[in-house]
Amino acid sequence: MLDQFSRTQLLFGQEGMERLYAARVAVFGIGGVGGYAVEALARSGVGALDLIDDDRVCLTNINRQIIATRKTIGQYKVDAAEQRIQEINPKAAVHTYKTFYTPETAEQFDFTQYDYVIDAIDTVTGKIALVLQAQAADVPIISCMGAGNKLDPTALEVADIYKTSVCPLARVMRRELKKRGVKRLKVVYSKESPLTPEEDGQEAPEAGRRQVPGSTAFVPSVAGLIIAGEVVKDLIARRS
Repeated sequence: MLDQFSRTQLLFGQEGMERLYAARVAVFGIGGVGGYAVEALARSGVGALDLIDDDRVCLTNINRQIIATRKTIGQYKVDAAEQRIQEINPKAAVHTYKTFYTPETAEQFDFTQYDYVIDAIDTVTGKIALVLQAQAADVPIISCMGAGNKLDPTALEVADIYKTSVCPLARVMRRELKKRGVKRLKVVYSKESPLTPEEDGQEAPEAGRRQVPGSTAFVPSVAGLIIAGEVVKDLIARRS
């Protein structure tokens, strides 16, 4: 009988679809990258999704975040994403956490219940904590490097963190993970040199605070879709 996943099953097979339905994936950061990853996972038939983000949708999100519309402004991003998931696949189990993930909030999450973790957050300390927590739980994780200030989605690649180049965030992550003995980490990163955003007429950033990056509809989204594709392929390839 035909259903909403019939076209997907033609490629993954019945066994592959069953693995996706049985999987639980945690997505940390439901923004330009994480929102598209969630969307693709829901449309691929992943059975359970944990959404972690404490932010609300605002006007400046509309240019790049799939959950952001005039209608969702002011909503928590995890709530907007949950609504989309339920409209796509009502059978999916969705767990939402209005939490900003940091080393201090890490204990709220039991990674042993996850089959995969997606890191789509912005802070280096948070990204490092995610990697270490996933490693301790022996759970696969994929991490997104810098997607802001980029214009070329074809420059995105999947690689181990220690084989990355150009990306400033990846450079910092390589150094910090090496200090902590992390041997490998699958990442999506861009070989495009980041652009310098034009002045927007606002006051210059305060000392110690980074400038707000520019972003587009087509770089973070592609990064998120690449991440979702890697997660789906890895989940299907796993053996019980």
